[in-house]
Amino acid sequence: MGVDRTLDAEKPITESEFMTKAWWQIMLRSLLLAPLLALTLGGTALKAQQLLVPMDRTQTNHLKAYGLTYWVLEGGETAEWLLNYRDGAFLLPDTDAVRREAALRGVDVIPLDGGDEARIRGEIQGANMEAVPLETAPRIAIYTPPNTQPWDDAVTLALEYAEIPYETVWDREVLQGELDEYDWLHLHHEDFTGQYSKFFLAYANAPWLQEEVARNEEVATQFGFPDVPSAKRAVAEEIRGYVEEGGFLFAMCSATETLDLALASHETEITASFANGRPPDPDATERMDWSRTFAFQGARIEISPSVNAFSDIDVHQVNTARRQPLGSFRLFEFSATIDPIASMLVQNHESVIPDFYGLTTSFRVERLKPGVTVLAEEGDRAKYIHGTLGEGTWTFYGGHDPEDPEHQIGDAPTNLDLHPDSPGYRLILNNVLFPSARPEPLKT
Repeated sequence: MGVDRTLDAEKPITESEFMTKAWWQIMLRSLLLAPLLALTLGGTALKAQQLLVPMDRTQTNHLKAYGLTYWVLEGGETAEWLLNYRDGAFLLPDTDAVRREAALRGVDVIPLDGGDEARIRGEIQGANMEAVPLETAPRIAIYTPPNTQPWDDAVTLALEYAEIPYETVWDREVLQGELDEYDWLHLHHEDFTGQYSKFFLAYANAPWLQEEVARNEEVATQFGFPDVPSAKRAVAEEIRGYVEEGGFLFAMCSATETLDLALASHETEITASFANGRPPDPDATERMDWSRTFAFQGARIEISPSVNAFSDIDVHQVNTARRQPLGSFRLFEFSATIDPIASMLVQNHESVIPDFYGLTTSFRVERLKPGVTVLAEEGDRAKYIHGTLGEGTWTFYGGHDPEDPEHQIGDAPTNLDLHPDSPGYRLILNNVLFPSARPEPLKT
């Protein structure tokens, strides 16, 4: 006998009619639920084509966004750097892995469908913006003495926080020709004149300085140099050759000034007697050869061992009686279509940034060579500069730590968890990704 099941309360139906109507209702529900199931199960039907990483003030972790982009490149994917769009946004492939990695790093991403992407590209084409492909993850080397703690160097701190891998090199590796293994080289705040940052008289008995002296003298002896200044000058020449052959160089603090002083002093003695047992030439300033330097020319050399400065290249003279107060420096805005390289290096969500001291804090504009590009200035002084040498490029950034303006020996390390949106640190990481790009050369 048929079973009385009621789909319509007013009209009893047979079992056969019931099964037919139930089948159609199940099918209708399936069709209605299909989009929701696809979304719930992470299917590709509703997935966007690209992920936008905004770099304006809406981004919750600017520094880790660079690490996310590097991670994508390291995995064999490509990305794009949208210069001057949302303060230097990145465009990444939309995959489950990238979304998951962004979430783990706390980086905000925005899914884009085809229409969204087309709208953004249209906006870029009609303005002072450019989409630059990022193709490879650069091999990174940090020039830093052995046993140096990561917090002694702002670039190392930035790489650690952004989770960007790097290797360390020092004089041995440089003198053995190992720089060719790397695309990008950062110089720890080294004194390439071989004078131990002129800390010798004040800290001669400090264990850390004694260790530094012993370490440098050991390398000089190992490679057959008569003294540390001679060894450092040879290291500077190797670094120059690395850039000339196509390397990317980034230096901060005293490495910027002393690298050029070492290169220019190859025919004269500029170091204090505590460095090599010989007094400096009294006419050292007149005997300098500036033809082989990166950025500077015509500087007056500070030959007094009791004055903690190297030359008059640095305006602030932080450890002298001529110390200048800190202010703020201003980033220049460059045309992304005409000069994408300079534009890449200044991408930021802030255009005015608080200054910070270093042994070399800022650069006297009248000491710059013709052709040097000033990326940021503070009044009549340059803070951030860039140029080319041979097939390669160099960028110099004055100061020690963008979030520690009065940095002293022995200070606690900067905790970048407290500064995830640091505009000063963003300039460092712009340089890290710079070698990944293949922008068109300067247009005329």
